[in-house]
Amino acid sequence: MWTLLTLYQVLRTAMVDAAESRPGTDPDRCGFTIALQTAHDLVVQAASITTQPGRVGVIGQRVLAGLLPPRRPRVSTRKVKSPISRYNERLEDGRPDTSRQVTELAITIVEPEPDLPTASHNDRHTPPADRRRQRVLDLLHADPERHWHTRDLARHVGDIALGTMYRQLDRWAGQGLIDKTGPATYASPTHPSTPLPPARIR
Repeated sequence: MWTLLTLYQVLRTAMVDAAESRPGTDPDRCGFTIALQTAHDLVVQAASITTQPGRVGVIGQRVLAGLLPPRRPRVSTRKVKSPISRYNERLEDGRPDTSRQVTELAITIVEPEPDLPTASHNDRHTPPADRRRQRVLDLLHADPERHWHTRDLARHVGDIALGTMYRQLDRWAGQGLIDKTGPATYASPTHPSTPLPPARIR
């Protein structure tokens, strides 16, 4: 396996070197099949094994001689064509059903997300109204139409590790305090709950 991966990287390197030797050539136009077949021929024939530094070898020359057509700038959705496929039909995500030419690109730079704590704060001795559970319920009730992801809730709470947040949300959903609307996604319950009374210590 390592040999195959190494050979693949070597061939890709030769293809990129060949493309860079001809200014303006897109490396995507270099055919991998041509490079692989040329390498096979050189090994079998034991010819042109070494090349002079700075010069394109036989693999690069054949790749440049058989460049593929320029790739069309296009974007389209991936659809399930088989009616008996076990994969669900794609959801509407705004992309076209058929290939269309790309006329412009919009790049949005997103700020990195802050790291979540690696350990959770123990809030057992915190007043009930300030406990983590009640703060999560307040967030969900404030925007009942929103489906919150576990990571977003953990980021808003701020004093809990992500793994602990997963477990607590799952437990609260099992108790009926919140609704689980999808994988790691939660929302306000259909019938909002009232703040829980303080626990009695016996």
